[in-house]
Amino acid sequence: MNDIDLGSAPPDEFDPWANDEDLEDDGQDEPTPPPASKSPKKAKSGNPLEDAADEAATKDAEKARQNLFEKLPVFEYARATEDIEDASQTFDELRIAKSVDFPELEDGKRVKWTVEYGKTVKNITDADAKGMSIAKVKTEIETSKPFLDALKKAKDKNPVCKIKPRVDAQSKGHASGYKGVFTTWDAVEAANKVISILPAKDGKVYEIRKTRMGQFITPVTDCNLLSDVKAGFTPALGIPPIPMDLTMQIITFFRYFALNGGSNEVLVNIYWDTINEEFIVDAPEQTVTKVSVHSKENPEFLNERYIHYMDIHSHNTMKAYFSATDNADEKATRLYTVIGRMDKYFPEIVTRISNGGKFHEINPCEVFEFIAQPFPSEWKSTVRYRKPHADEKAETVKGLLPWDALPERLREEIMENLL
Repeated sequence: MNDIDLGSAPPDEFDPWANDEDLEDDGQDEPTPPPASKSPKKAKSGNPLEDAADEAATKDAEKARQNLFEKLPVFEYARATEDIEDASQTFDELRIAKSVDFPELEDGKRVKWTVEYGKTVKNITDADAKGMSIAKVKTEIETSKPFLDALKKAKDKNPVCKIKPRVDAQSKGHASGYKGVFTTWDAVEAANKVISILPAKDGKVYEIRKTRMGQFITPVTDCNLLSDVKAGFTPALGIPPIPMDLTMQIITFFRYFALNGGSNEVLVNIYWDTINEEFIVDAPEQTVTKVSVHSKENPEFLNERYIHYMDIHSHNTMKAYFSATDNADEKATRLYTVIGRMDKYFPEIVTRISNGGKFHEINPCEVFEFIAQPFPSEWKSTVRYRKPHADEKAETVKGLLPWDALPERLREEIMENLL
């Protein structure tokens, strides 16, 4: 180490690490005070090396503090951490936003806030939680002398401003972590999120929460990470409902074989002609019985021009329903319809979609044209409403339930509730 030449000045007056302007004699008895934005200088210790080291530490802390002004605060709740993009919001506004993920934060009276910034810890009053922004509290801490002093001594010159809620008088443990949507269990394990959303093979969606106690898994029916989806069918743009005249032709064809041909089932295929933009009904070659149809698709329609839109078969005079045989056969992704009770003036019609062999029934009116005949408006004025009488309710309930098979006590309770 090189020797330091202190010159002719007494040791208590000479500062080898001083700025040039500090060495200039401006003729004043008192030194010029530091700018208001800077922290006041610490009194000289008399040891030039110690004073120099302290001043260097102060400058390093000032520089580090300047970098912290633009750093985002972080919401931290148990194992969950997330940058707070909008620090202009109040603590209470942040609580409301996070209560979607953590329902225990819904009751603002039970939520207390703490700001941990390096070695500085500040408890937020209920009034400040509602009236003071997170940014203002962060700035107050950053510009305080205790924060600068702690920053001088800290090894970590880049601390995180943690905004931490806690729930007082809580009957159950804290929920923890943040969410993600995953498609496999391996992805859930790899991400190690505290809240994971996972669709499963059983068709349900599960919410998985990991805490220090263990792992919790429950079905979830209302998750804001997932989109609202409704099962059904939406025709491609430009494809209209199947015209009423074609539907009536099909019913007449079915009725002929139900009433005049030995109560047999029959089938037709409906195609959409992409060039002429119209539906075509085809009765393919088929072998039929009273309970089955075996058909061979017409090769004329096996090309890109035609879209195989729907299969329709009859149930002669039986109810319209999809049988186990239908479930086994109707794997192709298209529409399927069964028309039954052909001996009635109005036959029964049921329609469903097959989505790769996964079925969902839809209202036939969604794909078949329905022509409503207008009625005189004065008819509506003749109708009055009233609540059903108890005996009417009872008859309705009895018709819906296997009444005779129910225990007597249960039947009595049902009747008591109705009356």
